[in-house]
This record gives sequence, C-alpha cells and structure tokens, in this order.
Amino acid sequence: MKKVIHIVGARPNFMKVAPIHRAISARGSLQQLVIHTGQHYDAKMSDVFFADLGLPPPEIHLGIGSGSHAEQTAKMMVEMEKVFLKEKPDLVSVVGDVNSTIAAALVTSKLAIPLSHVEAGLRSFERHQPEEINRVVTDRLSDLLLTPSRDADANLLKEGIDPKHIHLVGNVMIDSLLSSKEKADQLPTLKTLGLEPKGYVVATLHRPSNVDNPKLLAGLLGVLMDVAKQLPVVFPVHPRTRKMIAEQGLGPKLEQTPGLKLVDPMGYLEFLSVTSQAKLVMTDSGGLQEETTALNVPCLTMREQTERPITVEVGSNEVVGTDPARIREAANRVLAGDFKKGRVPELWDGRTGERIADLYARFLGVVEAKRAFG
Repeated sequence: MKKVIHIVGARPNFMKVAPIHRAISARGSLQQLVIHTGQHYDAKMSDVFFADLGLPPPEIHLGIGSGSHAEQTAKMMVEMEKVFLKEKPDLVSVVGDVNSTIAAALVTSKLAIPLSHVEAGLRSFERHQPEEINRVVTDRLSDLLLTPSRDADANLLKEGIDPKHIHLVGNVMIDSLLSSKEKADQLPTLKTLGLEPKGYVVATLHRPSNVDNPKLLAGLLGVLMDVAKQLPVVFPVHPRTRKMIAEQGLGPKLEQTPGLKLVDPMGYLEFLSVTSQAKLVMTDSGGLQEETTALNVPCLTMREQTERPITVEVGSNEVVGTDPARIREAANRVLAGDFKKGRVPELWDGRTGERIADLYARFLGVVEAKRAFG
C-alpha cells in the first residue's frame, strides 16, 4: 500500500491536516503517518488540538522544540531524513509556511521523494518575513501545489510554475471550522468568561515582527487597553508574547486594565466558540483572517500586508497596519456598526480534504471507483 507522511509542527498545521487525514482514512486505500516535529511543544499549543480535531496522536514525534530559525530547521532536517529513509514514503504532504514545512521540503528534495504543498501560492511579497521565504522555497520544490484561492494560482503562474502542478482545491482549514462549529457552540466558554454573544472583542498577537519590537508591542497593547474601555477584550496570550510582555514589564498594567481578559492559549474548539460569536477580531494571524471570513466576523489585521488578500477582497477582513491611531480608528468604526460585509470564497465549502484525498490517490496511481478529482 502506498504511504503518505503528513508533517505537522505548529497549531495552524493541525487544522489543515485533520480533514485530509480523515478523508484519506475514509477511503482506506493509502497508508498514513503523522510526524509531529515539536515546533510547538507546549501542550496548550499542540496536544489539545489533536483531541479537539479528532486527529490521531502522531505516530512519530521528533521533539525538536525552540531555537533560532536556522537551528530549528536544521534539527528538523536531520531527524526527518532518518524517518524518511526508514519509512520510504511515496508522498510527503506539508501545509502552511512554518519551519517544519520548509525543513520537509528540503529533505524530500534531496531524497527525491514527491512533495505536496497544501496552501501553496500565498504571498505577502515581503521577503524579510521568514514565512514568506518558507512559502516561496517550498513551492519551488513541490510536485503538487494545492491552492486555496485563485489569487494563489496567479502568483504561482507569474513565478513560472508549470500549470500542470497547480491544483485549486479550496481552503482545508475551513473544513475543520465547519465540522467543528456545532460542537464549539455548545461549550460554556462565554458563560465562563462572563461574556455575551457579539458583546466582546477577541485579540491575538504572536508575530515576531510585532511582539519582538518593544515600541511596536507597547503601542498595539495600548490599543487593546483602549478598546477594552468600550467592550471586553479576550486576549489569549501566546507564549512568545507573554515572554516579551514580562521582559518589558507590561504585565501589571495589562492585568489591571478593566475589561481586558488575559487568558492562556485556548484549544481549537474553545477558541472557535469565542471567535465565532465576537463582535470584532483583532489579530496578526494568517489563519484567523480566513476563519473570520468564513464566519463573517469583522477582522482587523494588525500587519502592513497580508498573504491572504482574498479575505480582504471578498471577506470582512481589513488590513490596518501597526500604527495605533489607524487601528484605533478602525476598531471604533467597527464597534459603531460600520464595517463591510463579506462572502465566502470559492471552494471554501468544507470538502477540500476530500478533493485532496482524491488528488493524492490519482497522483499515487490508486484506482478508486466512482471518485474523480475535479
């Protein structure tokens, strides 16, 4: 039986791999292994997501942990090479733009193992971002480039990628969202936090370009404190962000701000139960831009650009940069009821995992009756 290895390392990966793994399992024609690199090694940032998403525990855990980009990627490559040589996969499937993804891309290229990149073609056009380098290099090394939207197709074609390798499959993360929302809605999270539907804001900050810059971080946190004067702000604090807050001595001021609810990172279902009923989401995350688009929840992206322009083009996402005054103005506008209404992009229909499973079966020469990739 042909073998597919899925690489996961950070929490956004889990939401993307789960629907693919589930769809392949339902067909029963391919063997699957999940390798967890350990890039996110905090149980609250990793293990709980497997349970929430119904993804079986990884067969192999590399336990890499933290480090510089070079150190972390190098460690992953060394350990992945050992696994690939032993397991001899027929296809390695990577998702997103984290260091685990680029590490697998480099190793498979050296070992001549076919590589599929789920979420290919996204571009911020900012080469100083580590994630952008990961995206570009992984796409150049992939045999299958699976895109979530037509703008990603266009990016790849402009870069000279052979069209026969590009496949528009839709957004697999939306599969997880749609299949999980009913269960998330049943959680008592809002009651526990003392919140009412559409009566609060959700905020996340984790991107190094934002949180590693003391002045920038202080400005963004100042905006959250101002917004909390109008509506409660739920702020799940990423470990990296918590560390920087402590180093800058900002913790006491944040904790004493009425309405600002600093909480530990949430599991997938718990966080979905909060974001889906928020009046506004303020974030520097990529995945949240997509989830709020599917949920039609207003989103302010606190970055200078986005690699997911489809969420701005058709969704309720607005890229507001990192200037506190501009963010404040945009947040006040949304809280006053003035925000654009969005729609769900093409093929964000909850069936992307099935389309990917069909494509993998075709690519690997597995004949499946009454199934075709379209």
